Amino acid sequence: MYEQSLEMIELELAILIRRSTSNTNNKKLWNLDRSAYLLLRRIATKGAVGVKVLAGEFQLDISTVSRQAAALEHKGYLYKIPDPLDGRAYSFQITELGLKELNEYKHARLERIAELLNDWPDDECKVFGQLLQKFNQSLLK
Repeated sequence: MYEQSLEMIELELAILIRRSTSNTNNKKLWNLDRSAYLLLRRIATKGAVGVKVLAGEFQLDISTVSRQAAALEHKGYLYKIPDPLDGRAYSFQITELGLKELNEYKHARLERIAELLNDWPDDECKVFGQLLQKFNQSLLK
């Protein structure tokens, strides 16, 4: 029985990832890629942060996060805050434009998810969210 559950979870995760990253009719959902959305959302929620901390939180190389943050800075979505104690170090903060794009993108995502879950009972939505959160937390171990 456990093996059947694993097979089903593995397949459904593969399908979820494929479908969630495929083309969509909602053009708002293509303004930001996944990495940009997650970086902007993290900074908007928790405040300015350095690349090293972001890399640790997202389990990525510092060079990868640095490249992603630099692209967002180039678009005007982030700006650097120099570290007063270390002239080489800096943190990133979200700009008004970055916050605007983040909020529009998030709103479009929430609308799409609401459409998909429209006929689900509230209790199933709550359990689904809790299980997804639990699964994502397991990935940090």
